Amino acid sequence: MSFTLQKKQGKKLRSIVIFLLGLYVMIGTALYFFQEKLMFLPTTLKQEHQYQFNYPFEELFFETEKDAKINALHFKAEHSKGVILYFHGNAGDLSRWGKITEYFVEKNYDVLVMDYRTYGKSIGKLTEAAFYKDAQYCYQYLLKQYSENEITLYGRSLGTGLASYLASKHNPKQLILETPYYSILDVAKHRFPIFPVKPLLKYRFPTYEYLPKVVCPITIIHGTDDNVVPYTSGKKLSDLDINNMDFVTIQGGNHNNLIEFEAYHKVIDIKLL
Repeated sequence: MSFTLQKKQGKKLRSIVIFLLGLYVMIGTALYFFQEKLMFLPTTLKQEHQYQFNYPFEELFFETEKDAKINALHFKAEHSKGVILYFHGNAGDLSRWGKITEYFVEKNYDVLVMDYRTYGKSIGKLTEAAFYKDAQYCYQYLLKQYSENEITLYGRSLGTGLASYLASKHNPKQLILETPYYSILDVAKHRFPIFPVKPLLKYRFPTYEYLPKVVCPITIIHGTDDNVVPYTSGKKLSDLDINNMDFVTIQGGNHNNLIEFEAYHKVIDIKLL
């Protein structure tokens, strides 16, 4: 091989390496600056939007701090057994999640469900601290009408971190987590294994830190075919040193269809007797 050919190949190799490094840095930078766009998938509603549901409800607006307004729905069952404070997943708004939570109203539970900041009609700057602050506000609102032993905390997907946080700070009747994560960091490592996601992430939601502090009964429901929050991430929570936890595996269940499985209905019927 001639020296000239070796030199050309060396330049080509350096160009490829520089390109790949540049691409790596560019993607990593995008992960940092646009992580809200990747993590949260809100849809917005006009303030005059009128909700339509099958059960009676009250629409609420909570001013949790200056420049922040949280829209929530409070469903009232005809013969209430208690109330479920429901924290929804990362996509959509209350026009969708209100219909989903009617499942629990059918079981004679009142339900309070809020839209996170930037979702639906809710406004305000979105941060992890803001998530917790608004969740706490909702809990305090319910305490004016219900005793703690009447409050069930229910988190789905993104909302499992909030429900776990609240349960670690209070003593509700129970905590139910549907498709939870060990932490957002754990999920990010799974999705972006070649990037140093820990220093890049602004959001942590360390569920694994909260659950050992929870004193009420904990139920976790997770499907084995979940392609959003890996089953392994939720299963790691069952390895924590917690005596008051039931971990329910839904064979073949994915992230959004657990309600289609009889095993899901059975565990919910037992927990919401």
